Amino acid sequence: MAILRTVLMVLFVIICVVSVVLVLLQEGKSAGLGAIAGAAESYWGKNKGRSMEGNLVKGTIVLAVLFFVLAIILNLNF
Repeated sequence: MAILRTVLMVLFVIICVVSVVLVLLQEGKSAGLGAIAGAAESYWGKNKGRSMEGNLVKGTIVLAVLFFVLAIILNLNF
C-alpha cells in the first residue's frame, strides 16, 4: 500500500503544478467597458469555448476535480 500511496502523491504533485500553470496562462475575466456596449457578443465572444482559452478553462476544471478526488483519497487511512 505504501507504493500506491507514493504513486498517488507524485500524481497529486504533478496535478498541482500543472493546474497552477494553467491558471496562470488564462486571461483575466474583466471585460472592461466593452461589456456595457455589448462588444462581448462578437464572433470571438460566442465561440470562446472552441478556442485555446476555452480549452484552458476546461482543462482547469478537470484538474480541479482530480485534485479534490486525489486529496480525499490521500486523506483516507488505508
